[in-house]
Amino acid sequence: MTAGVIIPALDEERTVGRTLSQLPSGLFATAVVVDNGSQDRTAEVAAANGAQVVREPRRGYGAACLAGIAALDPTIEVVAFLDADGSDSPGEAELLLGPIRSGEADLVIGSRELGRLEAGALRAHQRWGNRLVVTLVRLMFGFQYSDLGPFRAIRRESLEALDMRDRGYGWTIEMQVKALRRGLRVKEVPVSYSLRAGGESKISGRVWQSIAAGAKILWTVARLRLA
Repeated sequence: MTAGVIIPALDEERTVGRTLSQLPSGLFATAVVVDNGSQDRTAEVAAANGAQVVREPRRGYGAACLAGIAALDPTIEVVAFLDADGSDSPGEAELLLGPIRSGEADLVIGSRELGRLEAGALRAHQRWGNRLVVTLVRLMFGFQYSDLGPFRAIRRESLEALDMRDRGYGWTIEMQVKALRRGLRVKEVPVSYSLRAGGESKISGRVWQSIAAGAKILWTVARLRLA
């Protein structure tokens, strides 16, 4: 199955090149870096490292992911998502693609909680928020996730069936909840997670943005439950 990877990036000039260089050789037919309004040389560094660069000036994690999906070649059958900041381990991408290619799963979530988590990579409020959200999902939808990690892969036809809409930080949980409601085969696999390689987190590095992102995620769960 032909796979492509989408890498949303905002001011990740220092890390996006390394992220691309660590992708396993031959695993992905294309790597799409979505420059989400960067003020640095993110786009230039990504292009120099062989990525297809898409520009989405409207800020938002979901907006960047949607722009990347729209740019994918029609021949791509499996879509992976990966952060550009060096915290995910691109070399572990086969762990996510394997269950899809074997027919075991339609959506595979890379779980940081089940894998090797570097000290300090997830702050206390992030871990607490994760646990709150996955508990709510279990109570409302009957499935126990362990994480909302951004490192994930999904069958292309399954992704299209989810009709993803969220343009912000509700994107990951929207995908996970809609996958349950649509009856997709979901699997979690342990992945490594490290301190970001450079710059400041767009969420955890700023208290008010952490609060806003958490509120958006909780609202997304509630909205989908009532839909």
